[in-house]
Amino acid sequence: MENPIKYSQFTSEFKVRPDDIDMFNHVHNSTYFDYVLAARYEQMETFYKMPMEEFLSQGFGWVVRSAFVDYKRPMGLGDRFSVLTGIESINSKGCRVKFEIKILKTGKVACDGWFDYIMIDISTGKSVKVSDEMILKYSI
Repeated sequence: MENPIKYSQFTSEFKVRPDDIDMFNHVHNSTYFDYVLAARYEQMETFYKMPMEEFLSQGFGWVVRSAFVDYKRPMGLGDRFSVLTGIESINSKGCRVKFEIKILKTGKVACDGWFDYIMIDISTGKSVKVSDEMILKYSI
């Protein structure tokens, strides 16, 4: 999904909750995915002005096709952190969203990576083309 266009990046802030902690007393690896998805959900509405509800009302949804995460350091209970996300590339088949989760107290990166999303028709569950209008909306 190569694309020379640069897209906007946005940041959301959160705090590690007790239910995020695993038996090793740090954030469970799968929870980082939840943090990115929560940030994207918020950012779609706040910054792109095209919330997930708008996709759903049109009969579309975004699903993860693949994901990569590079864990660098753990986060613990009460840590405040930021989730920086941005579209790296978008085309008629889907988009790649890159992310970085940073611990606010230290300024150090906890993890980074990317998600590849495809858009689906909710009624069939099959992939559909991303319209030029949607691509333009997300190209801010």
